[in-house]
Amino acid sequence: MSHQAHYIAPGQLRPGLYIHLDLGWMDHSFTFSSFKIKNEEQIEQIQALKLEKVRYDPRRSDLEPLPLAVAAATPAEITVPQVLNEPSEVVVDVQQQRLDALHRAVYECEKKFSQAANEAKRIEREIFNNPPKNLAAARALVDGLVDSLLAEGDVALHAMQQKPGAAENHVRSLNTLVLTLILAKSLDLSSDDAKHLGLGCFLHDVGMLQIPSRITQKTEALTKAELSLIQQHPALGTKFGMEQKLDTSVLKIIQQHHECSDGSGYPLQLKQEQINSLARIAAIAIAYEELCNPVNIVQAMTPYEALAHMFVRLRSKFDEDILKVLIKCLGIYPPGSIVQLSDNRYGIVVSVNPSKPLRPYVLLYAPEVPIAKPLLINLGDELGVSISRCLRQDQLPKDVLTYLAPGRRICYFFNHEESEPEALPI
Repeated sequence: MSHQAHYIAPGQLRPGLYIHLDLGWMDHSFTFSSFKIKNEEQIEQIQALKLEKVRYDPRRSDLEPLPLAVAAATPAEITVPQVLNEPSEVVVDVQQQRLDALHRAVYECEKKFSQAANEAKRIEREIFNNPPKNLAAARALVDGLVDSLLAEGDVALHAMQQKPGAAENHVRSLNTLVLTLILAKSLDLSSDDAKHLGLGCFLHDVGMLQIPSRITQKTEALTKAELSLIQQHPALGTKFGMEQKLDTSVLKIIQQHHECSDGSGYPLQLKQEQINSLARIAAIAIAYEELCNPVNIVQAMTPYEALAHMFVRLRSKFDEDILKVLIKCLGIYPPGSIVQLSDNRYGIVVSVNPSKPLRPYVLLYAPEVPIAKPLLINLGDELGVSISRCLRQDQLPKDVLTYLAPGRRICYFFNHEESEPEALPI
């Protein structure tokens, strides 16, 4: 059932009205074209657009527009249009500054991720040819990330879409490394502990490299013999690490990353108090990564589903205190989540500041904006807008799916946040 459009004169505007600006996104100073008016300043900015009429939604408004008689009594002409135009120009400039800062952050993050992924791939490919040299390179990679992450200032965790293909081991190792280091910062680990944790996570599946890829990359159900072989990878990796005289805590992570707090894990069926404290951190990041990016992508959960599944169904398998820290860091809707907002717009959560998990950045479906430089918003600034639900790709309308083009696999990386320009009015 369609609803009749309702229009009013600009002079009838008042706070509490829900309006629609029938303009292109860059033709006005607000983040959204549809919103509820909050104050007189916004009314001045709308009137400065010189529209003959404004579309409004009675169903979503808190009150009626001003009567036409009152509107007529309001000066029809702005006596100093150049002054009233200035706030709009300033807001547009602030909006552009914020968008530019966000695009810079995403670009820098993608560049750093690509560099780290290339180095991780090279290390993985050559690790058994020259272990000392490649373990030194792995330490350098991890130490650089730890030093950057633990530096002063807030960080933002970004989600990037991996190109189609297999769940390559080096990408999964890099993902778990980044997630564990985010946890390390939130848990206030020392630099040395964070570096041991990072190296252990980066090398946690080194034993998998000694198992044929026809088994490790198999998308069908594993046979009993294949599963038994897969479950030997912690022992294989530990043996390699001992031969290379890795630190004890690094060895414990390689050996124990599939142990569970309830004793249901492998290879030793250890319980929580028996599991190394760094290995307990690693186990949570590794489990989250495997739920989001399994070998068989058909079985993948959304980031939102993975967190919920871990907390509701798998909670007994993890150190619950650390699991709660992960949820706090990622927020209810982690980076990579496809969402629908309370105003029915679609988007993808592209980054979150672990210290402000309720203020994620969302890339919006906005067909009037070129996807090469999409519309990004900080929900912390959008007081009237919130996330209403999380969606899977097959729940998106075709045009939205084409525009947002979410990848099948999610990669994580981080960068330090720039200071934001002053918040926008919507």
